[in-house]
Amino acid sequence: MFKWFDNFMKSYRVPENYKITVTDEKGNEHCLVGLCSSLAKEVVKLEERITKLEAENIELTNCLYEVENRLQSQIDSIHPVTYNLNNYSLDK
Repeated sequence: MFKWFDNFMKSYRVPENYKITVTDEKGNEHCLVGLCSSLAKEVVKLEERITKLEAENIELTNCLYEVENRLQSQIDSIHPVTYNLNNYSLDK
């Protein structure tokens, strides 16, 4: 029975050197497995880049808050001189 099944499935077997190829709009053929592999590598690179950019964004935000706090404390420490101008008027 298994021989019958093997004979039946023989026509559906894929050869070991079988490659799935796709053709781009220029007519160039590419191996689908190679394209998927390069796409997966690019996704990994982009994920690493996103992680790095998110960390830098957090760092930058913290630095901006620190600068804001320092500037606000410097503004708060300014005490302008108050002049008493009640005794003066434009009338002579």
